[in-house]
Amino acid sequence: MTITTTARSESITGSITATNADWLSLRRAAESLQLLQVKDGSIPDAEQHGTAAEHVDQLVAGIEALAPAFPHDADYLTAVVQDFRRWSLAGFPVPDFLDSLLEFSPQRDRLNGRQHLVVFPMYTQNGSTNRFVEAVLIEVIWPDFIAELEAGEYSNKLFVPIRFIDFTPGYDTNSAVLFPESVGVRTTPTFTWGGIFADREAARFRRVLRAAAEITSLELPAGALDLLESQELTEKTFVMWDLIHDRTHMRGDLPFDPFMIKQRMPFFLYSLEELRCDLTAFRESVRIEKDEDADPAAREHAKLVQYAVIFDRIFRFAITGSRVRNYDGLGGQLLFAWMHQHHVLHWTDTKLTIDWDEAADVVIALGAAIEELYWRSIDRPKTAHWLAAYQLVSSTVTPNPASVWARGPQALPLDGPPRGLTDQVLDDEFPLSMFYEALEKKMRGVIESTAGITGATPAPAAGA
Repeated sequence: MTITTTARSESITGSITATNADWLSLRRAAESLQLLQVKDGSIPDAEQHGTAAEHVDQLVAGIEALAPAFPHDADYLTAVVQDFRRWSLAGFPVPDFLDSLLEFSPQRDRLNGRQHLVVFPMYTQNGSTNRFVEAVLIEVIWPDFIAELEAGEYSNKLFVPIRFIDFTPGYDTNSAVLFPESVGVRTTPTFTWGGIFADREAARFRRVLRAAAEITSLELPAGALDLLESQELTEKTFVMWDLIHDRTHMRGDLPFDPFMIKQRMPFFLYSLEELRCDLTAFRESVRIEKDEDADPAAREHAKLVQYAVIFDRIFRFAITGSRVRNYDGLGGQLLFAWMHQHHVLHWTDTKLTIDWDEAADVVIALGAAIEELYWRSIDRPKTAHWLAAYQLVSSTVTPNPASVWARGPQALPLDGPPRGLTDQVLDDEFPLSMFYEALEKKMRGVIESTAGITGATPAPAAGA
């Protein structure tokens, strides 16, 4: 069946909300299918296939009823209906939704407020590892100044910043991305887009920063206070940060495949890559802020990006998640320690202060040190690059006393395959400092409360 774009007046004249009856029916069907699926997305119990087929029928009916509100996604919605029906008729094997995935192209028309209905069997990064049927209603965040930046020096045709409207349980988690590589397919296609939920990033940033500033007695600068007061302002700030960060993975003097998640490397290399991209966004934001010819909105948000990078990294990244190869956590620890050891961040008399007049130069210097590591490593063997990267991190963040790597090259199995070196890295190679141990205990409840948060999530009650 080809989905048409004429039908119910609500779908044509208004935006789809989280209370829309067709959406709620679709969501219930997806959640019911999840109860029958196993980890790989299949439904192996033949006795459940009749019930599963009914849920698919309900889900398809929801998609078809909602389709008129999404004429820009007509080809995708037609294809995904066909994929669901094919999956049902085949007896619910491991899902293959390649045909519909190839039709979904949200990057083609990034318009502020443009809505999409996304339904796939997929896992959700930093959320569920099960490849279950998930459904999510989203809208694009694309302010004019971002469109101008992307059309100029910061081109990134794959980048799609988005906001939650509603979602199934796989996104009631810490996941803040919608990536095509998470979808169940028979063969891996060339990926042409990547979605980042700026509203979730902004909401958890604001909640964490508010609590951390209070706990550490940090006096926030005016721009950071503005971020605490405005979800919309913070969302746009994170879109600017993500735009520059995301494109950086493919740019610069790269001695390796920038998508290192495909390779088995020590986790501190992932730390440096993610931090390199964030510090590039920081550096470019400093440049834009100082450019008197730049768009005024871009200059305003550029200053806010600097606050966002520093505070998100040192307060949320450093103490979020487990201590098992936590590469984002290590990146936050590294930035904090670098700023402290370069005397622009101070923890004195149980009060945190930052010398903002000097902070930007110090943060940019850390980015330059990582870029120097990359540039030199183009001429280095892999093992030598790994050792140099470890030296960069361990010269600032103290390694675990039990670390083999900390003893130097003479303690490592350098004559074997690289995997032997990776296996010697401890799960918590760089433990939290005493400062962070104390902060984590006080912030634990706040960090946990951000799971599933969106821009529409009410603020917690005072004292909660």
